Amino acid sequence: MSKTGYSLIELLFVLSAAATIGAIAIPPFLAAIDDYRTAGAVRYLSTRIQRTRMEAVSRSTKTAMQFVQEGIGYTFGIYVDGNEDGVGTADIRNGIDRRLGAIERLSDNYAGVDFGLLPDLPPIDPGGQPPGTDPIKLGSSALLSYASSGSSSPGSVYIRGRKVQYAIRILGDTGRSRVLKFNPHDRLWKGL
Repeated sequence: MSKTGYSLIELLFVLSAAATIGAIAIPPFLAAIDDYRTAGAVRYLSTRIQRTRMEAVSRSTKTAMQFVQEGIGYTFGIYVDGNEDGVGTADIRNGIDRRLGAIERLSDNYAGVDFGLLPDLPPIDPGGQPPGTDPIKLGSSALLSYASSGSSSPGSVYIRGRKVQYAIRILGDTGRSRVLKFNPHDRLWKGL
């Protein structure tokens, strides 16, 4: 250091060191933000699923959460049975089964997060089928249905961020849900 301040070389050295440290720190920081945002979306959807279950129990009628693919993303909404034959796609379309609340889209509140699958995911259960390309695994329909007892149709929904993958598994007999996260390092699903 000279008596009047720092030399240009000293200043350039400090700036290049700061830029290098910043470049090293940014990718893990962005990955952490992606994981936190995706985990928040999963928690939010999990509470919406439990709300659907509680609506069925408290109303003593069947309810369902419907997932609809629109463009490149998905929307979801909660419906209550209007004619005592269960919630059905045709009854929703005809206004017989009425919607509770608004239609929602995960990506509206959680940027970069939606229903989806990272490439080449293994099955959740050892020896099971890999998820393939459809992130909504609820049987032949895209309805997660609950009976007034709280039991449900079994299945899984897959939520992904930019580089992170989660699944919410719905257990039919109890109607409860379980959140799992895919660990890419050991290629296993782990419960949270």
